[in-house]
Amino acid sequence: MLIVIIVLLKAIPIIYGHFLRIEKDDPNLLAKIQKLEITEQQTFYYTRDRNENTEPRKVATLFIFDPNVLNADGWRKLGLSAKQAQSIINYTRKGGKFYKAEDLERMYTISPEMYKKLYPYVRIANQPDNFKDRDLVYEKKEYVKKPAVMVDINTADSAQLDEIKGVGGTFANRILRYRERLGGFYKKEQLMEVYGLDSSRYNEIKDQVTLSRIVLRVVNINSAQFNDLKGNPYLSYKQINAIIQYRKQHGNYTSPADLKKVLILNDQVIEKITPYISF
Repeated sequence: MLIVIIVLLKAIPIIYGHFLRIEKDDPNLLAKIQKLEITEQQTFYYTRDRNENTEPRKVATLFIFDPNVLNADGWRKLGLSAKQAQSIINYTRKGGKFYKAEDLERMYTISPEMYKKLYPYVRIANQPDNFKDRDLVYEKKEYVKKPAVMVDINTADSAQLDEIKGVGGTFANRILRYRERLGGFYKKEQLMEVYGLDSSRYNEIKDQVTLSRIVLRVVNINSAQFNDLKGNPYLSYKQINAIIQYRKQHGNYTSPADLKKVLILNDQVIEKITPYISF
């Protein structure tokens, strides 16, 4: 039995090699594969090039043109492809505009070489190439003097005050604000209390203004509180407190003379506030 097993073991390799032949590689296989790859690559490039160049090339014809109105055929005649031409047409249709020849350089569809060729032929309507001194027309504007007017400073609005020679829009607004703060003007000279309106300007405008006798805004000095008097431009906060405290200690005021008892008030201040107070 042992002898039979040994014989079988020695016979297995011979039988396996007889029935299963191991194929050897063709020595020229690698060269054949490389040749096949080159052939396929050439076919691919040929196909791609043929697809990309389906549009026949045309000889460019340069001519004077306005890029804002040139149609697609015109762009193609200048040497652009149909795709490039359509890109520019889309730009102008969407509101894009060329203001000068240099604007062509901003179009990505136009190469630097093409831009150099087209630049000398660009003519944009209503856009002069440059400005010359002889083309400029200088218009000398003469100063228009304001006619003499008479304006009531107690009733005029800002437009009417602006008509006064020497009073512009800024001073007109300042006069209105100061009039409101006072409660009305009782003499022309109060205009010199308006910020920036000095005696020189006042002398220039005083003969152009009138003063109506309106009812001034008056505050009762015996019942007035701090907030009632704080808007008066002639009184400081310290003076207002002194007026109120003196009244609390000594009773009501009966006349402007009583205000002289408030030591912090001088005759000039009392004279100014008298038209705006009552007792």
